[in-house]
Amino acid sequence: MSDEDTDGTADGHADGPLQTPDGRYIVVRGRLWRRTDPSLPEERRTELVQELMSARRAKRDGKATDDAAAIEAARARVDTAKTALGERGPVWWDDDAPDETRRMARNTRYAEWFATIDDD
Repeated sequence: MSDEDTDGTADGHADGPLQTPDGRYIVVRGRLWRRTDPSLPEERRTELVQELMSARRAKRDGKATDDAAAIEAARARVDTAKTALGERGPVWWDDDAPDETRRMARNTRYAEWFATIDDD
């Protein structure tokens, strides 16, 4: 997604997940999930996303074979990749706004904005 898609309007919804007006979160089924740090260079972001997908596949494979050690190692890889992407760990913005990841949008400072979004 480009920075132009971060206006949080329903118009951009068909192109990807709905984003809050400030571009910090995507909204999935009414819940906020922190976006990737937009300051990451595209090449680095691509590498991290590839690692994240590989780790998720490793977790799936570990579950399929009931391999607890493989599952745990894959979970650690997922966490490392998501943290490097800025989706976990310290927030990537610097205005002291709290992290509202996993909260329902209607119960956050985005509630008024979210109430205006058409669910079509």
